[in-house]
Amino acid sequence: MTSCFKNKLGQGGYGSVYKGTLQNGSHVAVKVLNGLKGNGEEFINEVASISRTSHVNVVSLEGFCFEGCKRALIYKFMPNGSLEKFIYEERSDSVRQLGWPILYKVALGIARGLEYLHRGCTTRILHFDIKPHNILLDEDFCPKISDFGLAKLCMKKESIVSMLGARGTIGYIAPEIVCRNLGGVSHKSDVYSYGMMVLEMVGGRKNVDVGVDRTSEIYFPHWLYQRIELDEELQLIGIMNEEEKECARKMVMVSLWCIQTDPSNRPSMSKVVEMLEGKLDSLQMPPKPYLYSPSRSEVDSLEVGSYQCSRSNV
Repeated sequence: MTSCFKNKLGQGGYGSVYKGTLQNGSHVAVKVLNGLKGNGEEFINEVASISRTSHVNVVSLEGFCFEGCKRALIYKFMPNGSLEKFIYEERSDSVRQLGWPILYKVALGIARGLEYLHRGCTTRILHFDIKPHNILLDEDFCPKISDFGLAKLCMKKESIVSMLGARGTIGYIAPEIVCRNLGGVSHKSDVYSYGMMVLEMVGGRKNVDVGVDRTSEIYFPHWLYQRIELDEELQLIGIMNEEEKECARKMVMVSLWCIQTDPSNRPSMSKVVEMLEGKLDSLQMPPKPYLYSPSRSEVDSLEVGSYQCSRSNV
């Protein structure tokens, strides 16, 4: 199928992804997993999760291999790869790789996909690893949520789920996953990750950026909140007209609602879709989440994954 793993598309901690071709001529992405713990729980979890789904904004599983220690997942091939390669760009650029209409379309599509996982499936699926690397883009830049290795299935009536240890990626993990005294872990944890990801899409940069000169701009959500609060220009790259300006402001406002520290203050993904599709002037100013500008030493600790339940970030 992959011509002896000839065409490598990418690599991560899970293993490697290769391009393949089925007998009918259609292209697929073959994700070969390695270093699995125990009996391959994450692999079985991913197969079980995706096989329950059918949505335009969720990746479709074409097949899988589970033979001894050989484990692979076969997805439909996405020509544009993953979202992260389109959103992190030099801050001096005046033109974005993805224009604002496409960025908005991608943000809305991901929101609809998450709404489906939370409400549209027979069993609710909590993803727990929403980030740009796990959003795939087809030839029309329609986004597909992928990588369900950390997902958790629960009954629709369940609002809080039990969890041993933290799951997710630093920079996108909801605070309650690490500091349980902030509230229970639920579908609102995906909402937080979604908000942090959309802020990165908007800014074309990581939310924590040590590469900027001014300390006040290191933590991007804080900087954005201040500008919204003061009704100032957002100074974002590539805005060409009033329509795009309104679109960008709406995406920022919705994201700031999503990253509220208290999970009960975050909207559901259904509400997120409603807000994105609505008018900017119908959106209320979100409460100020616990945002701060970390010192450079704090940024360094964040980069290596040190999440402290201390006064600084609780």
